[in-house]
Amino acid sequence: MTIAMQHTLGASAPRTPPLKSKLPDVGTTIFTVMSTLAAEKGAVNLGQGFPDFDCDPKLVLAVLEAMNGGLNQYPPMAGIPVLRQAIAAKLVKLYGRSYSADQEITITAGATQAIITAILAVVHPGDEVVVLEPCYDSYAPNIELAGGTVVRVPLTPGTFRPDFDKISATITSKTRAIIINSPHNPSATVWPQADMLKLQDLLAPTDILLISDEVYEHMVFDTTDGEAHQRHQSAARFPGLSARAFIVSSFGKTYHVTGWKVGYVAAPATLTAEFRKVHQFNVFTVNTPMQHGLAAYMADDRPYLGLPAFYQRKRDLFRSGLVNTRFKLLPCEGSYFQCVEISQVSDLSEIDFCKWLTTEVGVAAIPLSAFYGDGFDQRVVRFCFAKKDETLYLALQRLAKL
Repeated sequence: MTIAMQHTLGASAPRTPPLKSKLPDVGTTIFTVMSTLAAEKGAVNLGQGFPDFDCDPKLVLAVLEAMNGGLNQYPPMAGIPVLRQAIAAKLVKLYGRSYSADQEITITAGATQAIITAILAVVHPGDEVVVLEPCYDSYAPNIELAGGTVVRVPLTPGTFRPDFDKISATITSKTRAIIINSPHNPSATVWPQADMLKLQDLLAPTDILLISDEVYEHMVFDTTDGEAHQRHQSAARFPGLSARAFIVSSFGKTYHVTGWKVGYVAAPATLTAEFRKVHQFNVFTVNTPMQHGLAAYMADDRPYLGLPAFYQRKRDLFRSGLVNTRFKLLPCEGSYFQCVEISQVSDLSEIDFCKWLTTEVGVAAIPLSAFYGDGFDQRVVRFCFAKKDETLYLALQRLAKL
């Protein structure tokens, strides 16, 4: 018997070395919890934010043509030039800001990767980053992974509007960046021009960077009482913001292909240079045939220009059905989410109500408390209406019991 065999036979079972978690407070997300419960109970899943309908077959065909044409190897790290050029053309057309396709636009593996890459590129240990709650659940963990400190500022309960006095009060010499999101997930509010100008004035005397999450940029609606709503106020429209901003968008949201995980970031050349240093080492580059397919599809701007009307019809369909329930409907100005207050329906907490609704009524929703670091419960839950009409009708039929 060799010494190695003796050691193996005499030793206890191998063990996994202990480690100190970088994200000790992070567990299974509420989206996974509710989607799993919805599947178990056969519920209509209006919780997780993705469509249950297909994208335009022309987009799939464009990708297939790229694949069949041999475009299946690594593309340039920053993304194929023709797609970056198409994005630059869109940004100048819609928002009046001219970005260099070569030096200021980067194709990313979805918006979530874009956000963490921007944070890792500019946030150093000890830096503070302001987030406005409720907010998308990746922001805070991303900041923590970079060694930064999350500074949470609540949006005004009820209206979800930014409180600039509170934001201003949090700014210190350590503040490195602020993250904003409009149209907003989860509240479905949209920042008007006046708020963007206030933000521009607030940041003007500082070196604070801006990460502007604009993945729902093409989903801005008329108000729910019929008044025409203003257009999306991208940070690209405002010189004092665009000069300090990483602007993030998502092809997945715009073209109904969330599973493709393709997005982009537009930023000034000096910021893009730092962004790409991180990008090349966390994903290197992004799916080649899909980039070519998206570039070809973008030659026609009607799909994204028609998106507001497409989703506004679904919003109105869903809201008209909810009127027959005891939910109190909150305004839906943009995105593909509808928030409702549950006070007249149940005394349960938001999360317990969502579990009850999924199990007993057969419709899954998401508690807004999941978007707050402290689990703030204001008796509001979120539905996603990016679904087939028949899916929405089935959900409304079940919700009519309320």
